[in-house]
Amino acid sequence: MALAREVVLPAATRIFEEGDKADRFWIIRSGTVALDIQVPGRGRAVVETIGAGALLGWSWLCPPRQWHLGAETRGPVSAWEFDAAAVHDLCTGRPALGLALVTVIAETIGDRLRATRTRLLDLYGPQGPQGSGPVP
Repeated sequence: MALAREVVLPAATRIFEEGDKADRFWIIRSGTVALDIQVPGRGRAVVETIGAGALLGWSWLCPPRQWHLGAETRGPVSAWEFDAAAVHDLCTGRPALGLALVTVIAETIGDRLRATRTRLLDLYGPQGPQGSGPVP
């Protein structure tokens, strides 16, 4: 936590854009953040909304260190912001810390992939009779 700085982000703030350089991450203290993907011809599609206690941002960990999703606040958000390079340097000298961090990030990646898959199936999956919705 010595590397964290407290930030407050107003409602409707774009925190990062899909494809941009990923050089930091946040732990959400209060408020909610919508994670979205750019859908050609449709604009942004929200794939998950995260809140207090959630890790926001893992793309900094792996090359090419670009955001895989976009993020926007749904209301005011309070968070701890971390500089990714400083955290990486700390973990290099403390392998147990690095392993714990990578484990948390791997769990987050798995959760985000499942949420994205579910949302994309809702948007583009096969439709039931008369287009009534996704097939159960």
